[in-house]
Amino acid sequence: MEVKATAKTVRIAPRKVRLVLDLIRGKDAQQALAILKFTPNHAAEAVSKVVKSAMANASHNHSMDENKLYIKACYANEGITMKRYMPRAKGSAAQILKRTSHITVVVDEH
Repeated sequence: MEVKATAKTVRIAPRKVRLVLDLIRGKDAQQALAILKFTPNHAAEAVSKVVKSAMANASHNHSMDENKLYIKACYANEGITMKRYMPRAKGSAAQILKRTSHITVVVDEH
């Protein structure tokens, strides 16, 4: 039985989050947390929270053993995009897109 956890509207671009998710896909949950702990990336902290949440969901809601869990799937979809403007030359403006992510982690037992 697979259990998932989702973090919505995380203020990191999905492209940057996917780089971190590629490191942990298919690994044991405990090993994934160890990898994320030593990954020098802002997205690693957010992904770590989602992995811990998925593990907690599995153990508390579905009585799974935390030591047997592994990352079955993980993905980052694009969330809302906040649009901001920066002044430019001759009174014009340039648009800045502040992207957000929806991070989902699916865990399952071996």
